[in-house]
Amino acid sequence: MLSQVAYPEPIEGAIAKLESLLSRLSLSQDYPLSRRSIALLLLQKDPALWQQLQIQETEAEIKAAIADAESQLDEPLIAVIAKARQQRAWAIEQIVLSESNQGKTPLAERLHQLTVNPWTGFPILLAILYYGVYKFVGEFGAGTMVDTIETFFETYINPVVNQTVTVILPWQPLQDLIANDYGIITLGIRYAVAIVLPVVATFFFMFSFLEDSGYLPRLSLMLDNLFKAIGLSGRAVIPIVLGLGCDTMATLVTRTLETTRERLIATFLLSLAIPCAAQWGVIVGLLAQKPAALLIWGGVIAAIFMITGYLSARMLPGNPASFYMEIPPLRFPKLQNILVKTYLRMKWYFLEILPLFIWASVIIWFGRLTGLFGLIIQGIEPIALGLGLPREAAPIFLYGFFRRDYGAAGLFDMQQEGIFTGNQLVVTAIVLTLFLPCIAQLQVMLKERGAKVTWAIVAFIFPFAFFVGYLVNGLLNVLGVTI
Repeated sequence: MLSQVAYPEPIEGAIAKLESLLSRLSLSQDYPLSRRSIALLLLQKDPALWQQLQIQETEAEIKAAIADAESQLDEPLIAVIAKARQQRAWAIEQIVLSESNQGKTPLAERLHQLTVNPWTGFPILLAILYYGVYKFVGEFGAGTMVDTIETFFETYINPVVNQTVTVILPWQPLQDLIANDYGIITLGIRYAVAIVLPVVATFFFMFSFLEDSGYLPRLSLMLDNLFKAIGLSGRAVIPIVLGLGCDTMATLVTRTLETTRERLIATFLLSLAIPCAAQWGVIVGLLAQKPAALLIWGGVIAAIFMITGYLSARMLPGNPASFYMEIPPLRFPKLQNILVKTYLRMKWYFLEILPLFIWASVIIWFGRLTGLFGLIIQGIEPIALGLGLPREAAPIFLYGFFRRDYGAAGLFDMQQEGIFTGNQLVVTAIVLTLFLPCIAQLQVMLKERGAKVTWAIVAFIFPFAFFVGYLVNGLLNVLGVTI
């Protein structure tokens, strides 16, 4: 007969104390749980049980027993209990199961070991980043697909819209609202459909492929030690990777993280150094022809991610989060699953982004009509010149205030006109990547983290983005680097 789970001595001692205290309570004879089970739930601070039991007379002694057990262990009680149960489950598995292919490691297990071992896991990750992100999303999505749809808009849609609006609406301000350089259709919808949609679609397809294969939990396991250096656990890999698709969605997913401290660090890093798919897809597409520019941009963003994460982990109080996660089996992804997941994410994202792009066009139209747009650009121009950028770069940062990917789309337009040098392109791309969170992400941050934390993050990010751009521009000039 199998014995009960044996826990470390501090927990067993606490269980004995709690069972003794529970014996003084008037529990019903037909109560469905044993005293040992109730004691374990109390140690894990189960809120429902705490309210259900009438423990007022022994509450102080129960809390003292729990605190004593916690003081003797380096990990949270819930984690220690879970580990002991898992070890017992493995022991039972060894007793009741037998392997028919003794001495042979199944292929799935070999693949699992390859993905979680850092010596083989990091090369696999680099291959996924190269073919999945750089080639598929960057070159195909942000390159081929964007160029094709953008050419279609410029050749067939925008001219027809401009001509039709001129005939129907004789008043110039109304024409500018819908058509011409900053119109709802010719700018807002064109950015959303021709530049953002292809990039986001290819990323979510790749993300769904990796998710359905079971690779992402293994990536979490492999990066756990690295992420602990920045105050996160391996579980945070999921929202961070998802942030490369949509930071707004990723900020919501930070709810799955264990501690408030970890959720705060993850939200901060998502706001600062994790560009969404549309943003980095456009940037990668622009920098792909200049490998040095792409390496500098990626290196600066990665360094800021690690450094600010490390400093945040040292400054914020609280204990590091523990990491435990169920690892599903590896399998070849099913196309139907991939398409359904991609469609659902695309539907959610596009319904969110299209109205914001339209509103951005309306706000820009209003700003130009009232002269406010011009005044703001005049205020931004000295900052752009201080970064070594042309005056024409000022509107990009204004676009980026509405959405960072909107600013990236504006950068795409200006690069097509040959306005930027290689150095200027890198500096602009870095500042836009580090720029303020988009409006949708800002709204979610206010809901999830509160106004005080959200505005503190924004107050840090805004000057920091321009400071890093100024620093990078200065270093490129001092070192005589020309891209």
